[in-house]
Amino acid sequence: MRKSDTGDLWWKNAVFYCADVETFYDWNGDGCGDLRGMSERIEYLADLGVTCLWLMPFYPTARKDDGYDIVDFFAVDPRLGTLGDFVELVRTAKASGIRVIIDFVMNHTSDAHPWFKSARRSTDDPYRDYYVWSATEPESSPKDVVFPDQEDSIWELDPKTGEWYLHHFYKHQPDLNIENPKVQEEISRTLGFWLQLGVAGFRVDAVPFLFAKDGVPGKPDGFDPAQYLGDLRNFVTRRVGDAVLLGEVNVDYEQQKEFFGGPDGDGLNMQFDFIGMQNLFLSLARGDAGPLTKALEQRPTLDITSQWANFVRNHDELTLDKLSDDERAEVFEAFGPDPDMQLYGRGLRRRLPSMLGGDTRRMKMAYSLAFSMPGSPVLFYGEEIGMAENLDVEGRFAVRTPMQWTGDVNGGFSKAAKRRLPRPMTDGLYGPDHVNAADQRHDHGSFWWFMRNLIYTYRQQPEIGWSTVQVLDQPHSAVLAHVCREDESNWAMVALHNFGADGCLVPLTLDDLPPGSVLVDLLDGLSEHELDASCRVEFSLPPYGYRWLRVRKPEDDPII
Repeated sequence: MRKSDTGDLWWKNAVFYCADVETFYDWNGDGCGDLRGMSERIEYLADLGVTCLWLMPFYPTARKDDGYDIVDFFAVDPRLGTLGDFVELVRTAKASGIRVIIDFVMNHTSDAHPWFKSARRSTDDPYRDYYVWSATEPESSPKDVVFPDQEDSIWELDPKTGEWYLHHFYKHQPDLNIENPKVQEEISRTLGFWLQLGVAGFRVDAVPFLFAKDGVPGKPDGFDPAQYLGDLRNFVTRRVGDAVLLGEVNVDYEQQKEFFGGPDGDGLNMQFDFIGMQNLFLSLARGDAGPLTKALEQRPTLDITSQWANFVRNHDELTLDKLSDDERAEVFEAFGPDPDMQLYGRGLRRRLPSMLGGDTRRMKMAYSLAFSMPGSPVLFYGEEIGMAENLDVEGRFAVRTPMQWTGDVNGGFSKAAKRRLPRPMTDGLYGPDHVNAADQRHDHGSFWWFMRNLIYTYRQQPEIGWSTVQVLDQPHSAVLAHVCREDESNWAMVALHNFGADGCLVPLTLDDLPPGSVLVDLLDGLSEHELDASCRVEFSLPPYGYRWLRVRKPEDDPII
């Protein structure tokens, strides 16, 4: 299939920005962020260069898991606003060229959801089969539990009926029975509802847990997850032709191919590259590009309608579960040696700036790399200004502190008393006195301006999102040299990234280019570098340096 035959796959080269309504901006001064506050900040996101806003859950909730314990899929939490406020946010974003996708949790509900409250009344209740039950206690091992500090089993006894219900996450979040056609119908109704209100797609939470086989006694095994994902995608695209399903799928690459829908790409449209992210941090810890190079070489080639989502940090702990025990220990030692910085034995509850000791050289290199790889970049709110975590906040919420807008009281997030904020703000060197959006937007040498320029450079090279990657040979173990190619337009870009603390000269041979080709440095004033007669060229990289070099052939128009 050619790119010209695929329709509007806008998400192939979008810039995603994840934000939590509760912690982004408080418009009405009650201490809690809200949808009207989010609308007020759309102009800020447009100026930054964001093209798609991803909203974390804003549904009515029992308030036990930061919004992921949902009690109503068809409403807005009253603390955050109304459905009218949501529609106005979508309209405002659209007017600024920004699409909106929302978190969709198909795996579970809150135990306060009307379905579960009804289901636990008796074994004959009409909603009983909306959840997964067992008359005898199934076996469960610690490795099955997502939150080992909170739970010791994925089964919980319900005393009223004397049966156990399944919960991969917390006991107050019972798993939905995705195999039940009535549940599938509810899921479709929910997706259709929000699509009708203008969303451009969904970030689907915890996808692998939807289809986990947990040994329920007597449970039939006739459900085909791949077929259901295909049906779900077909439903969504029938309602909105260019809607996207972005899946949270933290499994190995081969399994990810299955969730994409195999060679035909009829499953999820996008998936986060957790394997690449984890190896990025191993490479950062070692000062050696080898781990990330190996991951890139193993990364599967996707159907043209499918896409990777590249990210440095997200809203959860920095999971390192796909690294070996020794590799994980290396990253812990480098970036989170204090046990309080670690979580669940597999991750770090820190943001990048504090992990790197505030070294903006390494920070810039990491984000340059994430934007230069084939795929679509995803940012977590505050990354653009170098926000850090607050380790005084419990668990993974340490990285979900209020956005730092100004150096004023409460970082400009809210005019309410400090005690009314969703959680305490970061203080010290990374507090709003030192790190905030207002100051950085007035300083063209700030990290915010670096990120803005990086985003705009990425958007000026839309072929990155359609390209394939090849790692180039060169002699330095600390350096990753890769080339992105998009065959239909005959486009190519070379990227160099130095993970090392020493500068170096990087020789490259690009023997498939016609005579007269030059490399144009996209991040350094469009300076041009000629290849010699053997198609060789050499570049200087400072410690933690990086370059984006677009290939300009003799017949190409000048790059402006």
